[in-house]
Amino acid sequence: MEPEREPRSLSERLYDVDSSDPEGRLIDRSGLSADDIRQIGLVMAALGRLREAEDRLSEASLKYMRLNRTDMRALHFLIVAENNGSVVTPGAIASHLRISTASTTKLLDRLERGGHITRGAHPSDRRALAISITAETREAAMQTVGKQQSRRFYAAARLTADEREAVTRFLTDMAGELDITGEEWASGAPEA
Repeated sequence: MEPEREPRSLSERLYDVDSSDPEGRLIDRSGLSADDIRQIGLVMAALGRLREAEDRLSEASLKYMRLNRTDMRALHFLIVAENNGSVVTPGAIASHLRISTASTTKLLDRLERGGHITRGAHPSDRRALAISITAETREAAMQTVGKQQSRRFYAAARLTADEREAVTRFLTDMAGELDITGEEWASGAPEA
């Protein structure tokens, strides 16, 4: 006889399909065994733990750097651009962050006041500005958030080539399933 297990907390059941969708209104379970459903729940719970770890890291880095999420995304973009020898314009930042020109100007003003970026002349377009991250901010980001984020590489390196291909397929497929392109409710307009 198997020992009786402690009842799982509500937090532990968040990703169980039977807890989230007991009536099957969202997920068609036909053709799946109980073990398949259990394993899928474990995968969803692991993704939840990853998201929670990312959130904790993001919150800690925001407090440490005293910046908001958009600021941090802009700085990451500037680091990658610098690593690739690319010149970044305000328009490139606006496009990457999907924010307006006015919001980009406010962001750049804030980052410049904080000593995180500099604005300079574009090397080939006299009408444009080139945005660069300061050496101090780059180093602070690299030694804290960057160092922590880079640990993801080691988790992927521990997988076999076949496992990496399977994980890549899975994550790409999941991103496609979550894509909201064309979803009316996601545009913010109420349904008629």
